[in-house]
Amino acid sequence: MKKYEFISNDLSETNQFAKTLANLLEPGTVILLEGDLGAGKTTFTKGIAEGLGIKRVVNSPTFTIIKEYQGRMPLYHMDVYRVKDSCEDLGFDEYFYGEGVTVVEWAHLIQEQLPDEYLEISIYHGGLNGRNFLLNPVGQRYENICKELFE
Repeated sequence: MKKYEFISNDLSETNQFAKTLANLLEPGTVILLEGDLGAGKTTFTKGIAEGLGIKRVVNSPTFTIIKEYQGRMPLYHMDVYRVKDSCEDLGFDEYFYGEGVTVVEWAHLIQEQLPDEYLEISIYHGGLNGRNFLLNPVGQRYENICKELFE
């Protein structure tokens, strides 16, 4: 599958990109976020939440692992950085195949538990306030999302 790249020059462009993506999502969507500490994974998730109509403050679920938010559909925000055993059954399937959008930060740490299809987004620093987003769709559903997003 083709990879897609988006370059953001500032926070407002990042937020708009995330909101635009959110408008293309449907229940059962799984987005994996990778990138260095401070790259903007949670900031990007906040934009998705805004695009889903979520009014609550979105922050990192680092110590709780999963936070749920309600908008036009649920948002399940996971940060699996502190998961000790990648094979530990934490019920991720219920979220991945549920009625909402699942965003997983540090998803490579639970690779064995991930669904077969997803949208992986790697975020890199690009200058002072800029970010580079590399989107890797895995599965036709996610390829279609990327095609529409980049038209």
